Amino acid sequence: MNRFFGLILLVAGAAWWSGCKHTQAEDTEKETFVLSDTMLQSIHIDTAAIKPVQNDLRLSGKVTPDVGKVLKVYPLVSGYVKDIKVQLGDYVQKGQILAEIQSGEIADYEKQMAEAQSDLAVAEKGLKVAQDLYTSQLSTEKDVVNAQGDVDKAKAEVNRLNDLFKIYRRGKGSTYLVTSPISGYIIEKNINNNMEIRTDNSQNIFTVSELNDIWVLANVFETDIARVKEGYEADIVTISYPDTVYHGRVDKIYNFLDPVTKTMQIRIKLDNKDMHLKPEMFATVTLHYEEGNQMIAVPESALIFDRSKNYVLVFKDKYNIQVREVEPYKTAAGMAYLSKGLNPGEKVISRNQLLIYNALND
Repeated sequence: MNRFFGLILLVAGAAWWSGCKHTQAEDTEKETFVLSDTMLQSIHIDTAAIKPVQNDLRLSGKVTPDVGKVLKVYPLVSGYVKDIKVQLGDYVQKGQILAEIQSGEIADYEKQMAEAQSDLAVAEKGLKVAQDLYTSQLSTEKDVVNAQGDVDKAKAEVNRLNDLFKIYRRGKGSTYLVTSPISGYIIEKNINNNMEIRTDNSQNIFTVSELNDIWVLANVFETDIARVKEGYEADIVTISYPDTVYHGRVDKIYNFLDPVTKTMQIRIKLDNKDMHLKPEMFATVTLHYEEGNQMIAVPESALIFDRSKNYVLVFKDKYNIQVREVEPYKTAAGMAYLSKGLNPGEKVISRNQLLIYNALND
């Protein structure tokens, strides 16, 4: 009887022990997080490394033409504007006619040209007569030399007037042709049809600019002047194209302050072959530079902000992912610089990490 009772206790104990082991195994399996192969393919893993600390400086500015490729067109004669051939924003080729001006000065030059050509014809005939007489020994060599001098003077006057007409670009009916000195866009126009052009006029009538290369001038406040140097990388964003980032470098610092705005200007040159950037566009300029110290850095996207703290997911393998609190020193240019929490060489998840973080905290 005692043997039978002991056997029952042994079987019951074994069953209880087996049940406990099964429950513990289930609990362990439940608590262990394993990253699936599908999720493993969707994440991105980066390695923490010591890098120079980058900093950003945000400035406001505007788009301007390259002043070396901007030419102002002035009238060379007085008169009345007869016909304007172009309007603001038009693209013109070098030598293209921009406007016609009816000018009394051109009429006077034409009169001078007619007289000079007539004098030249008379002088040439006189020279021929003098040469014939000299051949017949009816005149002296001096007469031939004087006749040749008259021809040379008449030719010089004709050449002078021809040179003037090359400068003034004479048109039909005593008109002066205003032409473009370069290929580019009309960015300024200060004349209208039938407008009088006076001899004392000092204002340009057109401004032509090439826009395939453009400048961005940014304003630097006094507090930031010491932080700006030539060669710094710059990212430029405009209101018109907020999703497009233009990349350039600071190539000139204007070392004086504007007396009105109390700011110093810097210049960034940009390629504008697509002609998206227009003069006077507002631009936001972000300069990138190194502070001079080094810290552990990971992509900014790896940070998880929760409960007023920052965390990263440290990845060892798909069975071993740890939530680690970190202290960011700063974020700049897409990188997060950490003062503590990670060691160089440790790997962190920088994409789709929030899903894993939530699963680990359930």
